[in-house]
Amino acid sequence: MNQFTPRPQRIRQQAQSEKPSSKPGWRDSNRIRILIRLGYLGVALIILFVVFNSVVMPLVTRHGDSFDLQNLVGMSIDEATKIVEESGLRIEVTSQEYNPSFRDGSVLTQYPTAGTKVKSGRIVKVVVSLGEKDVIIPQITGASVRQAKLDLETAGLRLGDIAWTYTDTLPEKLVVFAFPSPGDTVSIGSKVNILVNRGRGQGVTYMPDLVGATIDEAREVLRQKGLKIGLIKTRHDENFLPETVLEQSEDPATELEVGEEVDLVVSTTE
Repeated sequence: MNQFTPRPQRIRQQAQSEKPSSKPGWRDSNRIRILIRLGYLGVALIILFVVFNSVVMPLVTRHGDSFDLQNLVGMSIDEATKIVEESGLRIEVTSQEYNPSFRDGSVLTQYPTAGTKVKSGRIVKVVVSLGEKDVIIPQITGASVRQAKLDLETAGLRLGDIAWTYTDTLPEKLVVFAFPSPGDTVSIGSKVNILVNRGRGQGVTYMPDLVGATIDEAREVLRQKGLKIGLIKTRHDENFLPETVLEQSEDPATELEVGEEVDLVVSTTE
């Protein structure tokens, strides 16, 4: 019996030829998706680099840099504040003081001082001037020099020049006069000059009142005071006895040196 038997080799070849093959379109789509993802990643990296370079790096770099602090002394507080803040710093007013050398509202001192190396964010502390302060000169007439000095300093003033005089109206070494005078208003820190009594000095005397005395009486009074008669002039005046003193060259109570001459005008009836 003769039966048909197919060849195995040909059947295998046919089966292999009928096996479905991979599609070229599927591979291309995968490749495109990968490229798109890589593109997104690249764009993200570029954006991150730009942000880091433009924002983060300047902050880090600026924070580390130092620069010289500008001199603020003498500026108005508004002007100083603007300069400080534009430099990335902060300003703080610690106190206010009177000072006649700086106008009201100007910077009197600063810390750190001008030229100091500072970094962004540093606080600059300043003292602001209140300008001149007016004070009243205390009553120092009749006080000792030491007490007058203390009273002036308490009022914010300074003792100026000390001059000396002779007088018997006050005890020795007490203030006779002050200039400017007590009660006057002056700027704080001003000087006050004083005149101090040295006591009744030797060689100092005072002019007596001779009007109405005779020439002989006047000569004796002057001698007792250590003074002398100088020129004697006459004037006709029948209201007085002859040789009565009508005028004297120095006013009564005038301070004179011993031995000084005094001129007189005496009456005459001729």
